Amino acid sequence: MTTPRRRPVSRRKPKPVRRGMRILGGFSLAVLTISGIGHAVVDRMDGGIQRVDAFGDMKARPAATTGTNFLLVGTDIRAGLTADQKQRFRLGGKACDCTDSIMLVHLSRDRSRVSVVSIPRDTYAEFPKPGRLAVAYAKGGPKLTVRLVENLTGVHVDHYLEVDFTSFMKTVDLLGGVQVCTALPLNDPAAGLALPIGTTLLGGGQALDYVRSRHLDGTSDYTRMERQQRFLAELLRGMNTGGLLANPVKLGQVAEAALGSVRADQELKPADLIALAGGLGKGFGPGSAEFATVPVAETNGSAVKWDEARAKRIWAAIRADRPLAPKRAAPSASPSVRPHTQVKTDPAKIKVQVDNGTAYVGLGGQADKALKATGFATTGSPNNAARRDYRYTVIRYDPNWDNSVLALYAALPYAELEPVPGQGAQMKVIIGSDYRGVRPVGLGRSVADEPHIVTGDSVLCAPAPAATPATPAAPATPAPAAPAPAPAVAPSQAALTPA
Repeated sequence: MTTPRRRPVSRRKPKPVRRGMRILGGFSLAVLTISGIGHAVVDRMDGGIQRVDAFGDMKARPAATTGTNFLLVGTDIRAGLTADQKQRFRLGGKACDCTDSIMLVHLSRDRSRVSVVSIPRDTYAEFPKPGRLAVAYAKGGPKLTVRLVENLTGVHVDHYLEVDFTSFMKTVDLLGGVQVCTALPLNDPAAGLALPIGTTLLGGGQALDYVRSRHLDGTSDYTRMERQQRFLAELLRGMNTGGLLANPVKLGQVAEAALGSVRADQELKPADLIALAGGLGKGFGPGSAEFATVPVAETNGSAVKWDEARAKRIWAAIRADRPLAPKRAAPSASPSVRPHTQVKTDPAKIKVQVDNGTAYVGLGGQADKALKATGFATTGSPNNAARRDYRYTVIRYDPNWDNSVLALYAALPYAELEPVPGQGAQMKVIIGSDYRGVRPVGLGRSVADEPHIVTGDSVLCAPAPAATPATPAAPATPAPAAPAPAPAVAPSQAALTPA
């Protein structure tokens, strides 16, 4: 067997390669060769990857674990995009040269399961001054990012993979697009994206808008990370149902083109990435992928701090090469009762004033009653907001009551959070036209105190006859979209009172 030609990477003494990594790399290469992807193609793919020194001479690292851990980061780097593309995809402002998304991806030793953990980019970190994890890339590049993630998680990172806007869009286009779905119409004029109810096929540029948007279905990093996870699950399904993994010629073409615009550590081989994407098994698919988001305990200015007890359960499972959530017996049949989201602050001690920011009569009253029903101390007297054209529901809060706002945000997870220093203990909720009800909450912790974890097949779109291409959002301000609950009076009859 001829060893693929490698470019020189550094003069430092190479570190020993773990036996498990040698087995993975050798087995992956053997599978690719048997499948029809020859050495020449693998060699070209390897030569096309931009290499970075992600580990250097890092010391005091966590112990290596069973399985393989990839740190996948999406960066706000726009090199290679034309001025027309930047305008078409609404990439306004300056590139921050920072991480736009961060995921720790674990491939199990038997390659039957992929665990994806989204890490909030606003995670509090010290390097050495306090700051946000996303900023570490601009300060120290991949090496500092890897070091901080390892320090925060206690998980050994085996490989580093960096995807920028260009490589992301190129990959989606090479796959023929990725479908997404929504039960409600979604519209983000700022991103130039409008999604109708049902299934929509997104091209590369639209997919970038979809995973980056802060106003499509809420503005928190959590809603955005959940959207990114759904997108990744659909991408995995498309690779399987589209026959890509069973077509070595097409797989090689897609991999060669996509890998030409990514950056990776010096040891990562194209075969390892294809092993990650395909799982090296016919049964691998969205059901073999599990997704979690690091649970957050509190906000600290623009940074967030983790719920350490719950986060440690995630990292312990990865280190032990276990599924993130243990399998439980199916629940017994019982009356349909929507489960409560557990919060740390008693809702009964949280005062809330509701204002109706839409033209829909009675919507403020509906929201007030729904919040009161789940336990919040609402005033019972909703007002009309100064403006009646709010597209997005807003929670205004005093930063001194950040634990209280987390409980309220759990009930309205799609709302914007707007800190108002000096507002006092009472929260203010301004209902926007995106209002879609209240999620029940209760004081306490979730069953077994575990983080929220889902499998890929549980977040997939239902089968649809055909996907509708996405349409650009109208530049003009549209009329408020009808919220999920039916308004008390039809919009055409709406007076501005009652709230």
